[in-house]
Amino acid sequence: MDQDERLLHSSSFGAAAVAYAEHRPNYAQAAVRWALEPASGPRVLDLGAGTGKLSATLVALGAEVVAVEPDSAMLTQLRRSLPTVRALPGSAEAIPLPDASVDAVLAGNAMHWFDMAVAGPEIARVLAPGGILAGLWNVMDDDVEWVSELARVSGSAAIGPRDTPTSWRAETADLHLPKTGVPALFGSPEQGMFPHGQRRTADTLVATLATRAGVLVMPEQEQEAALGRIRAFLASRPETARGEFTLPMQTGVLRVRRL
Repeated sequence: MDQDERLLHSSSFGAAAVAYAEHRPNYAQAAVRWALEPASGPRVLDLGAGTGKLSATLVALGAEVVAVEPDSAMLTQLRRSLPTVRALPGSAEAIPLPDASVDAVLAGNAMHWFDMAVAGPEIARVLAPGGILAGLWNVMDDDVEWVSELARVSGSAAIGPRDTPTSWRAETADLHLPKTGVPALFGSPEQGMFPHGQRRTADTLVATLATRAGVLVMPEQEQEAALGRIRAFLASRPETARGEFTLPMQTGVLRVRRL
């Protein structure tokens, strides 16, 4: 994906902010605990916070959270759902916080949008010495047969390479590194996977997939066709055709320490 495509995809969520808040899953608490385990204190920046899915888990774990999000519609939803969290407009490339003001920076399904040549120094600036940067991704467990088939039917716009454990590790292993010759500011990466799940119906799973960036930027007719294929597949499977089911998931974590 080139820079223009990445900008188009990353800026697509605002129009679906209400649906995003309603249908996107939270994050496995065990994954968030592991991400924060080496942090020296409780101050956490949720960077690219969206509607606050990760912030909510951080609050539940007792972290002192500040959220930063560039999209005004997403920020409005975050403030509505988490009125006690300090939520600021900003981006990974321009963080509105003082130097060394947080012990950890976490990003939920957002780190792949960052321009690390610019965002890396900004994140390092706001981190205390030895602070932690961690990206978290909710992925669908394609070791389960019907989930693997769903990924095939859905296509990469809805369920892409970062969205299943099979390829998640390779796709995220170097996301903390700048794509230019700028020196790395973080140490060797660690990756972990943690079991997770989300209660869905066929209709709400379709609504969840409709909030994926690749689907949001599709022409309307193409989008309707893709969601129609997914809806037909879910109606054909005994696991998903009738009532609620648990979507098998995992939360993957990439964790690095500031040098």
